[in-house]
Amino acid sequence: MSDEERYRRRRRDIFDLFNDLFKELQEEMEEFEKQISRYLRLSPEELRGMERLNKPILYGFRIEIGPDGVPRIYEFGNVRRAERGRPSIVVSEEREPLTDIYEEDDKIRIVAEMPGVDENKIKVEAIDDRRIVVEASNHDRKYRKEIDLPAEVDIESAEALYKNGVLEIKIRKKREGKKTKVIQVKKE
Repeated sequence: MSDEERYRRRRRDIFDLFNDLFKELQEEMEEFEKQISRYLRLSPEELRGMERLNKPILYGFRIEIGPDGVPRIYEFGNVRRAERGRPSIVVSEEREPLTDIYEEDDKIRIVAEMPGVDENKIKVEAIDDRRIVVEASNHDRKYRKEIDLPAEVDIESAEALYKNGVLEIKIRKKREGKKTKVIQVKKE
């Protein structure tokens, strides 16, 4: 490599960056045009068959800064990272609803957005006193989320209300009565 080539690689100006950006954009557009031309050559029957194979892709996230100042990222949708192996993305049929958990003095309130389902198609199940699973399905929409609760709850007190695509679950916390024991002092 000559000195001039090294100099060019080290010293890039804004126009070089724009040229690279436009070059990438042009390559993406060419690939997009190739895909469109492939789809235009398909018959209507082949297109209908492909509709069943394609799944809607929904992904979103919410960033929350906790009282300790540490940011937390909560993801929702049907796109997840693969658990093991090389990095990849998995698209499932079930969507993970956007969920907020509010811890109050005596109860925990969970709010989950699940539009497009009927209330009789929603199943809320307490696995134990620290975890809840919410599932719902209606025609083409399926939701599922396992929720870890910030405190132990009294499962018997759980109430759920579904209105306008929003599920709200209220559960009382277990009362942690202070256990005291008087210890006898013996004389030796």
